[in-house]
This record gives sequence, structure tokens and C-alpha cells, in this order.
Amino acid sequence: MKDIKEILKERILILDGAMGTMLQRYKFTEEDFRGERFKDWEHPLQGNNDLLSLTQPEAIAEIHRKYFAAGADIVETNTFSGTTIAMADYYMEDLVYELNYESARIAKMVADEFTAKEPNKPRFVAGSIGPTNKTASMSPDVNDPGYRAVSFDELRIAYKQQVEALLDGGSDILLVETIFDTLNAKAALFAIEEVKEERNIDVPIMVSGTITDASGRTLSGQTAEAFLISISHIPILSVGFNCALGANQLVPHLEVLSTKSEHAVSAHPNAGLPNAFGEYDETPDQMAEQIKEYAEKGLVNIVGGCCGTTPEHITAIAEVVAKYEPRKLTVVG
Repeated sequence: MKDIKEILKERILILDGAMGTMLQRYKFTEEDFRGERFKDWEHPLQGNNDLLSLTQPEAIAEIHRKYFAAGADIVETNTFSGTTIAMADYYMEDLVYELNYESARIAKMVADEFTAKEPNKPRFVAGSIGPTNKTASMSPDVNDPGYRAVSFDELRIAYKQQVEALLDGGSDILLVETIFDTLNAKAALFAIEEVKEERNIDVPIMVSGTITDASGRTLSGQTAEAFLISISHIPILSVGFNCALGANQLVPHLEVLSTKSEHAVSAHPNAGLPNAFGEYDETPDQMAEQIKEYAEKGLVNIVGGCCGTTPEHITAIAEVVAKYEPRKLTVVG
């Protein structure tokens, strides 16, 4: 199979869109989330999307198929909350390895289907590593600024377990995404380096932060450039931004990364900003038109979608960027 680093030099790669947005279309009930296996679980499970890889695997596979058919080169595993830290909300810490392994296995199975049909366009699986629901560099208690809900070491251990399962299940890439606290990301990256060393393997790493508001900073207060510097000691495939903002609001931050980074630059923004009901209104054509600016300016190597995006959005984006050369790279991987 052709190396992803080589393909990055040839064209802009397409990442998939939102898993959660697609799952909402199924209108799964509490019973659907539970399935037969968890029908007597003592705690509510609705909303635990990662669990659907075990209880509704066909739906997860079908969503991956739709994104590949829409033009995606890379799909993300259904593991955004796949750590013991995040799964504690559902008392499912013991299932973390299985959740990640099965999610990666399903995605890889579908990727292989598409690669077999189009060997000239290999499809890849990115193991999705979310930020967890705790932050290592800020206190959740305004009355106790020194308090931390989680330590670096707790994060490292949790991420390491997730990484091992994602790799065992067949992930080609690891994607540390939606980073709002760079210290959390550093724990994930440290864990990945540990696993790489122990297994004597090399695996491409994508890193994607999230700018949380109009100030242009992450939740832990970093600008795009500061974020880049904070993670630049790690050998990575790409650096970028996702979530929080719509495509047009990301342009200045991508310009910073594009100018300052020697690695590939990625972007998977939301379908605009949420409306009063928390829904995303931006149409595929509207979003693709904004992402066209990324390509025109030569800012990106990998593009896709986050909240509110669908296969229709990915098709529109893929069609627009196909006409443009990827951003020139000085270093790949």
C-alpha cells in the first residue's frame, strides 16, 4: 500500500466528517445503546457513542462506508471518548480496550473493502484520541485555582491503554484531536512515544487543536503559534485545528500554522457555528466554498469536517479541493 507520506506530496487528502451527527440520524434509544449484552447495566448508557461499536457495529461500519464513498481518504475510529477517564461517566472503564480495538477493527475492515476496490486510492484509519473530559492545566474549581481533577501521569496511563488497543485493532494513524488543553495532548503524545518505543514501530501522528472562541486561543490560553511550539518536539505527520469554529473563522490560525510549521497542516472545522438549538446549518456548498479559500491560499494538506458535517459535506469539500495543489512540505512525518 502506498505510504501516506508520499500521497501527501501529491494531493490534498480528505478526512471524514462527524460521527456523532451521523449517529443522530439513527435516533437510537436507551435500549439500542444497551443492546442485548448491556440490557441490565445499572447506569444510563444513551449518549455513549463509543459503546455503539459493540452494540450497533453495523451502523458504525455503514457510517464509515458512507464517508469513504463520499471521497474520504481517512476515516476516524469511533473512539472520541475511549479512555478510562471519559468512560468513568458510564462506569465502563473495564471496557476501554475492547471499545477501542473493535472500533479500529470495524473501520479497518471497511477501509480494506474500499482499498481492494480502488487500489490506486488506498484508504486509511485514524485512531481518534479525544481530549477526555478533564483538564490537566486548569482547575475546575474557581475557589481553588491550584486544584487539578487529573494528573499528567493518570492521563498518560489512560491514553497508553487507548493507543495500544487502537493499534492492535488496525489503526494506520493516530489522531490526537480537539485539544483544548495542550498538557492533555502532551500526555497523549508521551504515551504514543512510549508505545512506539516498546513495540519498535513507527506510526504517523496527527495533532489537532481547537480554538475555543474569537480570542483565537485554546481553552488553556494558547495562541496557534504557542500551541504549535508546545508540540513541536514530537515527530508528527500533521498539525491542525478542528471543531469549535466554522471554516472561515479558522483561516488566520491556519495561516499561522502554514507559515510556521514544517509538517503537513490539517483542518476539519464545524459546519459553521451552532444555532440557538445547538444545530449546524451550513450547507455542503457553503462549507466547501469556505474551504476553497484554504486550498487557494495553499494552507492545507488534509481537510475534513467536524460537528454538523455529513457525507454530503465531505463530497462537496473533496470536489472543490481536488482542483488545487497541496501545501508544499519541507518535512513529512
